[in-house]
Order: sequence, then C-alpha cells, then structure tokens
Amino acid sequence: MNGILLTQNSTFIIGQVAWLLGKIMEGIFEVLNMIGIPNIGLAIILFTIVVNLLMMPLTIKQQKFSKLSAKMNPEIQAIQAKYKNRKDQDAQLAQNQEIQAVYAKYGVSPTGSCLYMLIQMPILFALYRVIYAIPAYVGRVKEAFFPLVDNIIDTAGATELVQNLSNSAMYSKQFTNAGFVAGTHSEYVQNTIIDCLNKASTADFASISEKFPSLAADVTNTVSKLEEYNNFLGLNIGNSPSYVLKEAWANGAWLLVIGAIAIPVLSALTQWINVKLMPQQDTSSNNGNDQAAAMASSMKTMNMIMPLMSAWFCFTLPSGLGLYWVAGSVVRSIQQIVINKHIDKMNFDDIIKKNSEKSAKKLEKMKEQQEKLNAYASMNTKNLQKKANISSKIDNSEVSADSYSEVKEAKPGSMMSKANMVRDYNEKNSRK
Repeated sequence: MNGILLTQNSTFIIGQVAWLLGKIMEGIFEVLNMIGIPNIGLAIILFTIVVNLLMMPLTIKQQKFSKLSAKMNPEIQAIQAKYKNRKDQDAQLAQNQEIQAVYAKYGVSPTGSCLYMLIQMPILFALYRVIYAIPAYVGRVKEAFFPLVDNIIDTAGATELVQNLSNSAMYSKQFTNAGFVAGTHSEYVQNTIIDCLNKASTADFASISEKFPSLAADVTNTVSKLEEYNNFLGLNIGNSPSYVLKEAWANGAWLLVIGAIAIPVLSALTQWINVKLMPQQDTSSNNGNDQAAAMASSMKTMNMIMPLMSAWFCFTLPSGLGLYWVAGSVVRSIQQIVINKHIDKMNFDDIIKKNSEKSAKKLEKMKEQQEKLNAYASMNTKNLQKKANISSKIDNSEVSADSYSEVKEAKPGSMMSKANMVRDYNEKNSRK
C-alpha cells in the first residue's frame, strides 16, 4: 500500500471511517482558520467532543446492556450451578436452553458486548489514524511542508539526512519501496518525506538548516507555520513530553517542565476516573468455570494497568496524541455521568417485563409457524402418495371417476400430467 502513513488509510472499513472522520477534522480546522485561530490542539479537542457525541447512542446501548447483564448474571450463575456436576449431553442441552430463555427474558444477546466492541473498534482505530497523521487529512497542514519538501528532494544528500532523523526509522520500509527509490517528485516520495518531517523534533529541523544552509529559509517558514498550528498553551504538541522536558530542564524553563509532566499525568488520571465512572460487572461467582466472571476479572485488571500504560505512551509520543487522550477521557467522563443519570432513571423491571412478553410472543409465533409447517409437510406427503397411487393404477385402468377428475386437472409438466399422457395412450390402444 503506497504511502501507508501519510496517504489516507485504505484498510477495509477503517479506511472509510478514517476518511469520514478526516473530513470532520478538516472542517473543524478550516472553521478555526476562518476565525483566526488555526490551532491543531484546539481542533483535536473539538474533534474529540464531536466524535464522542456522535457515538453517544451506541454508548448508551452498551451501558444499558451492561446494566441488564448485571441483573441477569445471578440467574445465569444459578443455572450453571444447577448443572455443575452434570456433563451428559442432555444436561448440557437443557442448560443451554435455560440460559437462552434467560437471555430472551432480559432482551440481551450473548454476543451483544462483542457486537458493540466490533462496531467501536474501527472507529477507535480510525480516530487514532487521523490524529497520528493529521497532514494526511487536513490539507492546510500538509501545505505547510511546501516548498521545503520539494527543495529537500532537489538538494543532494538532503533526502538521506531526512531518512536518518530521530523518528524516521519507523518509515524504513517506505525508503526501500520502488515508488520511493525510482521516484523524484512523485506523490509517494513527497508523502514519505512529510511523514518524517511531521514526526521531526525542533532539533531535527535545526540539523537540516545547519547541514544545508540553502534550506534554512524554507525550514524557518515551515517550522514557523507548524509552531502556529501546534502551539497549545505554550507547548509544541508536535514534540513529545520527554523531548520538551529535556530541553526545558536544560534551559531552566520551569513552566514548560510542568507542562511536559502534566500531559502524561493528566492522561493517566483522567483515564482512571473514566474507568471508575463506568459500570463495573460483578466478578464474584460460585462457578469456577464462569467465563463471564473470568472475563470481567481480566477486564478489571486491564483497567488498572491501562492508565499507567497511557501515561508512558503520552510521555514518549508527540504531545498531540496525549492531548487527544486527555480530551477524550474528560469528554467520556462527563458523558458517562450524563449516561449514568439517564440509565438510573430507567425502570429496568418494566424493560424486563416487556422483553419477557416480547419473547413469549416470539416463541408462540415460532411454535405456530412450526405447526403449520408440519401440517403442510404432512399434507404434501399424503398428496404425493395419492398421486403416486393413481399413477400406478392408470396402466391397469383402476382409476375412479373422482381420481380421474383430479388427474385430468393436473398442471402441465407435473407428475399427474405425465400420468394423463399414459392414460390417454392406453385408452387409444384399447379402442383399436
């Protein structure tokens, strides 16, 4: 896949979702540019709010599913305990039927949580994709790298320097691609260089100016434009907090030191709060083989680890991603409070009663359909047998007047039609 990083993602589903989210991001950035504040950090925050609001109906469904599952689990566990020591096929079949009846009673699908996750995963991957490669989706940000990119291509040795920048190793496969090796000013080559420059630090840009003085003016213009776009409360969100901390500490810029530390700390803290606000499944179970309880326990452990992992990622990756994670956690926490109040107002006893009635009607309808199908099959079998008997008697002229009438009215091409042909043939021969 050409231009795998800067070029818009073309992975099935994720690529289409990323394209749509990219259009939202670009629209937000253009609006900010129109009012004179073209800022990527602010655009990321607004983008996060918009996307989470769009996903709110799905989130409410997921929380409703979690609440119903929590109420349903004791009944499931009771059924599992009932058949705990019975491993024969009949017992297992009876257990599955009883569990399915409980799921129907609560209007919950056994694969419900997986379904919501499957819907959310492409959106989450696409979100990360858009934030990680903003120049691929926001045209105005991509334009900031020109004419520097074209001049780097035209300057002997400059492209090789870009390939050796601190964060360029992640794009090594693109450097060996035929499109990069054989290209000059092709879109693939331009995109690859922008990929590298998009992850370049302030020191990386300084090294380009130092080693190639002819590019110094272009570097200054590009860095100036990127700093305008990337500056958020004094921090360049294109740099990682680890880099900012090192530079700020060396220069005695203590406010920047605080800002660099704040992003990973806030990321961990807000994510921890977000996890605490989410409804927690009951991990206690009398059944040691209860997969739902084991999964819930594993999820609880993961929820403890994730805030620490996010702090580390935010410390080492560009601050823009950290800002996105912080903004996302804050928005989800506020959203969770609203959803919790909405869910708490729901009368789940009424919901369960309606689901039970709906399930009973569905089972009754299925039973009626099955009875009709059985009756039709029985009638069809009798008709086929009757027709076969009539056909076998035609040669011996044993067909009654009523049967003859039925045979005469047979449809063209049917078995009875062929029987009529045999009968007519026999009648003609008997007359001779």
